[in-house]
Amino acid sequence: MGLFNESFPACEDYDLWLRIGLYYPIYLIDKQLVVKRGGHDDQLSRNSGLDRYRILSIVSIIENHPLTTPYYQAAVDVLREKCRIYADGCIRRGKVDEAGFYQTIASRYTRR
Repeated sequence: MGLFNESFPACEDYDLWLRIGLYYPIYLIDKQLVVKRGGHDDQLSRNSGLDRYRILSIVSIIENHPLTTPYYQAAVDVLREKCRIYADGCIRRGKVDEAGFYQTIASRYTRR
């Protein structure tokens, strides 16, 4: 599975969990085991644009791991949605070239 992708300034846990999920089932339980605190001024998740790293992670999964058809389709669906949301945000902020880049990424992958 590898370690954290240290080239990511954020979302390295997202990337790792995607890779873990390729090899091991991940289950949800009804019991709360963790209390998450947020809202800190220095919290990375407050930064805009974090979906760029999630998009890169999903692209890496699609391109570097043999995926079953259902996993491939799920990855493409999530990738296309994240690209759409990120590109829409870029357009709202006047970053048309960046929006086009992410729209192009989304269009590279089609469902099987």
